[in-house]
Amino acid sequence: MTSTGLRRDELAAFLRSRRARLRPAEVGLPEGVRRRTPGLRRQEVAQLAGMSIDYYIRLEQGRGPHPSRQVLAALARALLLSRDEREYLFRVAGESPPPSTGPSREVGAGLRHLIDAMADTPAYLVDASYEVLAWNRLATYFIGDLADVPPDDRNMVRWMFRWAATDTHWTDPEMLRFTRTSVADLRAAYGRYPHDPRLRRLVTELLGTSPRFAEVWAEHDVEERRPVVKRVEHPELGPLEFECRVLHVPETDQRMIVYVPEPGSPTQRAFRRLAEHAPA
Repeated sequence: MTSTGLRRDELAAFLRSRRARLRPAEVGLPEGVRRRTPGLRRQEVAQLAGMSIDYYIRLEQGRGPHPSRQVLAALARALLLSRDEREYLFRVAGESPPPSTGPSREVGAGLRHLIDAMADTPAYLVDASYEVLAWNRLATYFIGDLADVPPDDRNMVRWMFRWAATDTHWTDPEMLRFTRTSVADLRAAYGRYPHDPRLRRLVTELLGTSPRFAEVWAEHDVEERRPVVKRVEHPELGPLEFECRVLHVPETDQRMIVYVPEPGSPTQRAFRRLAEHAPA
C-alpha cells in the first residue's frame, strides 16, 4: 500500500479478474478469431476506457501511476462493474467511491428468473422511486400489461395519486396506509438520491398535480414500506384478500412486491386458476 492508500497489487489483480470474465459481445465487440485466453484483451479494455494501452498494461502489472477518479470511472464503465465492484475499485485505488446518483434500474437475471418462477403468485419489481422494472404474468391482472405502457409512465406512486377523489381506495383504511407508507418510502429515497433528475421530476409533478400527495408529503414521514393486507374487488376473480409483501433487495435498493394469499384460501385458489389459464 502506498502513502496515498493505493493498493497496487490488489488493483492489478482485480482489473485482471474483471477483464477475464467479460466476453466481447457483452461490451459490443465482435468475437473475432479464436482467443487463447478467456475474456477481453488488454487493448480492448484500454479502447473502451479511452486510455492508452501502455497505461492500462502498467495498471494491470501493478506499476502504474495513481489513477485519477476519471480513469477509475472509465474503467468501471468499460468493465461493466456492478455498484459493489465499482466501490471496491475506488477503495483499492485509494479513492472514496462516488455517491450513487440515482436508484438502480438494472434488473439482474436472477431476479427476473425468480419473478417468472412465481407462476401462481403476482409479483413485480420496482426501483427505489417505485418505477416498475419487471413483472410476471399474474401481475398483469393487477397492474396491467406494462409492455404497452411507456417506461416513463410505469410509476406506482403516480398511479395511486391519479385515482379519482371518489375512488373507494380513499375510504379503505388499509389502502390509505399502503399509500402513506409508499410516500414515506419515496421520501426516504428522495433523501438518498437528491441529485436524481427523474426522482426530482416525479416529486415536483405530484406536488403540482395532486393536493392529496402534497398533503401527505408535507408530513415529512420517512420509513421503508411494511406489508399490508389488501382487499380487492377484481372484475374477473371477484373479492380477493392477500398480504402485499414488500421484499427489499439490498444490493440494488429495489423492492420486490409479492401478493401473498392465505394458504388454502379462496384467493389462493383464484390465483391458481388464473395461472392455469393465463396465456404463455
